[in-house]
Amino acid sequence: MSKIVLHLYIAGQTPRAERAINTLRQMIEHDLAGYECELTIIDVLANPQQAEEQKILATPTLIKSLPLPHRRVIGDLSNVKDLLNVLNLPPQS
Repeated sequence: MSKIVLHLYIAGQTPRAERAINTLRQMIEHDLAGYECELTIIDVLANPQQAEEQKILATPTLIKSLPLPHRRVIGDLSNVKDLLNVLNLPPQS
């Protein structure tokens, strides 16, 4: 079974960032239960170098680095069904 690695880039503890975090945690707990998932949250205000390296231009930005192919979602992360579809998740084992 594939490991799922997600990186969420946010800009501070804003309501929009909190919604994105809560949506992703819910998606991992409910829709991806049974998969090994790693979610890293990076605040671009605290870690501007990481944001620059990943060319983050807007927040929230979600990057799926595993399983391949890489996927990037920018902006509204509120619809879990759409998010799973765009990220091509869950992975096929």
